Amino acid sequence: MEQIDINRYEITGMLGSGADYEARSAVDRETGAQVVLKRPEPQMISRRMHTNIEARTDRVLQVYEEVGHRISGIVPIVGYTERGNHDAYFGDDLGHDYRVFVAERAFGIPLVGEIKARFTGVPIGVGQHLFTLFPLIRAANHPPFTIHEQLLDVEEQFFNAGYILLDMRPQNIFYQPDSGRISVIDCGALVERDRSANTGRRVPQDIHDFYLEMLKFYTTPQSPPLQTRGYRDPYGLRPVTHFERELDDMARQFKAVPDEAVQDAARTLIAQIRQRGYTAFEDFRRDLLTYLESVRVYHESLPDLAEAQHVWSEALDWLRDDYWQQYLFHPETDLAGFTR
Repeated sequence: MEQIDINRYEITGMLGSGADYEARSAVDRETGAQVVLKRPEPQMISRRMHTNIEARTDRVLQVYEEVGHRISGIVPIVGYTERGNHDAYFGDDLGHDYRVFVAERAFGIPLVGEIKARFTGVPIGVGQHLFTLFPLIRAANHPPFTIHEQLLDVEEQFFNAGYILLDMRPQNIFYQPDSGRISVIDCGALVERDRSANTGRRVPQDIHDFYLEMLKFYTTPQSPPLQTRGYRDPYGLRPVTHFERELDDMARQFKAVPDEAVQDAARTLIAQIRQRGYTAFEDFRRDLLTYLESVRVYHESLPDLAEAQHVWSEALDWLRDDYWQQYLFHPETDLAGFTR
């Protein structure tokens, strides 16, 4: 990772804008490589409200330089600019200094698309539902819950390096269906293991906050949808706001699952997370994989499985729509393996 001249990159499009960052696609004029340019959200810059975002950028670059470049499963950072006025480059008139950093483009699609696209009718939650919550049809040699296992692998690498990576929401995870590989595109919410963040909570954040995110965004008490509309909207869209309340909601909802093995496995996870009782990362991994195996068996025993798989295939076709073509994703090849 090095300091770069931003004029080396030719902007090719807008990828999205969130609460903190704007992301644009670009091409390296020297190598032809496709990259992402990330800068603080422009309105925040124009209002001089981007100080905290700039601090987060500096933190990401520092941790990436220290350990991130050794961690597989996250999008590599190519470089960064000096903090300065980039109005001429971006063609705007923000009038304030900020830093831009450059990352490689992730292959595949985000598990949840840009929230703004939801209001134009795009089924932004389809990836999350198809590939994490209800993987009813799988490509050859893909484990049923490969995304979960890779998320655990990324987190464990950070954990062993002395950090906890939070905000692992589906919006921050890209998935390439053909290869089955994920890429984490945002590593800004980092907490040092030995100096956990006290953000006003009664208990400072620790690895159990990541465990809670895994349950909130990547497990569900719901049964596979029997209508395509069940695949449209994201599941657990809001970020974690209250540790105990989230667990209370999960405990109540999982009581309605008709399969006893799934109920028992979920109950174990919820109880241990509530007590912050996992003393080793591998213990959580074991319990989560036990739960996921129970879900797989339950899904495969459903009397209406064939109907659910037909609906799944219909929802998969949504990924052939124009919206998803802005990503490094080729439905003809990436979806070819998902047939019954």
